[in-house]
Amino acid sequence: MHIPDGFVSGTINSATAAISAVTLVLSVARVKQECTDKRFAVPLLATIAAFVFAAQMLNFPIGGGTSGHFLGAVTAAALMGPWSACIILSVVLVIQGLLFGDGGITALGSNILNMGIIGGILTYPIVRGIRAVLPAGRTGYFIAAAIASWASVMLASSFCALELALSGTSPFAVAFPAMAGTYAIIGIGEALITVAVLTAVAAARPDIVPAWARLEKTTQSGKMGKSVWGLAGIGLTVALLLAVLGSPFASKSPDGLEKVAEEKGFMAAGSKDKVVWQNILFPEYKIESIESGNISTSLAGVIGTIVVFGFGFGAIRFMVRIPAKTDNSAMK
Repeated sequence: MHIPDGFVSGTINSATAAISAVTLVLSVARVKQECTDKRFAVPLLATIAAFVFAAQMLNFPIGGGTSGHFLGAVTAAALMGPWSACIILSVVLVIQGLLFGDGGITALGSNILNMGIIGGILTYPIVRGIRAVLPAGRTGYFIAAAIASWASVMLASSFCALELALSGTSPFAVAFPAMAGTYAIIGIGEALITVAVLTAVAAARPDIVPAWARLEKTTQSGKMGKSVWGLAGIGLTVALLLAVLGSPFASKSPDGLEKVAEEKGFMAAGSKDKVVWQNILFPEYKIESIESGNISTSLAGVIGTIVVFGFGFGAIRFMVRIPAKTDNSAMK
């Protein structure tokens, strides 16, 4: 769903950039407030960002010569909250745009709005609302996250269709049904992946799942019982394994937005001459000097995953500026 340069007009991109910038400022302020005395949040946020980046490389086929990929906004929100999810998706999108050419630099504000704000913040009340009416236990948490995940993909794709229409790229009556129909199927994959990830986290480390998830009848303490760096290391290892072992086998079919652009005749709007940022190191997630496609993709994925983790850790720690006082149990 990454919008390239040229698909959306300068006016719309400017408006979405302003909205995204304001929301990011608010997100940083809220995360700083929420993470006071919780320095463990910084490595966790960076780890989730690395995982989302690696998982987004694994395009899965949905039929008709189309593929989809994991969005990850609800997964991040269900673990760390909506404001953190917005920051996480923003970190991922910046690295994807600058290093991999995945999503245009001029469209960065639009992509953050669709995937980070719409996907991570706007759908958060859905997961909380559904969770509130279901019985305590893991099943209710997973059902709420699954429905919200599907909704996040549908809402993000709908906003994308609106941006295309307002830009004059494709009429809303054309873009919306095509996007909604395609992403309704992709949303099912999103829901399944979200549930799989949350199931693994709840089984391995229920202490990082928020108390509102009501995994058990009793209220969770919300404190980290084990080393957060051990958890971060495990998460980063999983992300790296996805990049190494999974990315070479990802579907080569165009993703939902590309397929809609091909079928509805506006693919040329994102032609190479519209690309603003030319210093792309890993075009199409490959290292051009390496002939083997699988090795090239794997190494590019590994580099990207490490860069996202490093950039995310540094940027989030700088932005949030959490006080030196910490929860000692979290830093054992």
